[in-house]
Amino acid sequence: MTRAPHMPPPIEEKWPAVVLVRPQMGENIGAAARVLLNFGLASLRLVEPRDRWPNPKAAVVAAGADQLLENARVEWRFEDAVADATLVVAATARPRDMEKPVWGPREAAGKILAAVRAGERPAVVFGPEAAGLENEEIARADAIMTYPVNPGFPSLNLANSVAVFAFAYGEARQEGDVPAWFRDALSPPATQAELEGLFAHLERELERGRFFYPPDKTPLMKRNLRAPLLRAHLTQQEVQTLRGVIKALTIGRGGRKKEEG
Repeated sequence: MTRAPHMPPPIEEKWPAVVLVRPQMGENIGAAARVLLNFGLASLRLVEPRDRWPNPKAAVVAAGADQLLENARVEWRFEDAVADATLVVAATARPRDMEKPVWGPREAAGKILAAVRAGERPAVVFGPEAAGLENEEIARADAIMTYPVNPGFPSLNLANSVAVFAFAYGEARQEGDVPAWFRDALSPPATQAELEGLFAHLERELERGRFFYPPDKTPLMKRNLRAPLLRAHLTQQEVQTLRGVIKALTIGRGGRKKEEG
């Protein structure tokens, strides 16, 4: 639908950001951009698009959402695409062996809207058409969003998957509420980059202490360590405190000398 001169100004919200990881078809990117703008979402991020970018096929299908495509942020590493986010929700239809909250589209939309209204910076992540998100990418998320699809035919087109979330978010916009765990925080929520710094610090010290054994279990053990910390939705102050705890345990009480760290 094109805009008539008398129409009110469009809603164009910067958050939540919608992240398409390794999208394969320009047409799907364009269709996703169009439906995002339909529901007032104006932040699109692409990670490793398969074809060259800008993609003329995306522009054709976007049909009026050209500005959203032009402003799309392109990254070549997943962690860079979500580094400034404070809440990451991964869309996946497959069950995963991870201790994370699992939300349907309406529940996810309500929680994400509440987070935005509380000053959070949420990102909703969608995987590529062929295989979806990888376990390592889902491990970085705070929660999983899944749809009530037919278990015998669960694969949903990428643009359609984005459309389901965008519609649910539009519905939630009128009735979102701020949960206490956002409202009562005295410090801003930690970004993904700050959380990654904490995880790297913790894992580095655990490696020095030979915690990760046997070696082939190391990736799983690291994911299991991250899961409860992600569920806690740490603030910036809490991340700083935990890093201070790690430092004190390894240096401050007769452990490794300061110059070794």
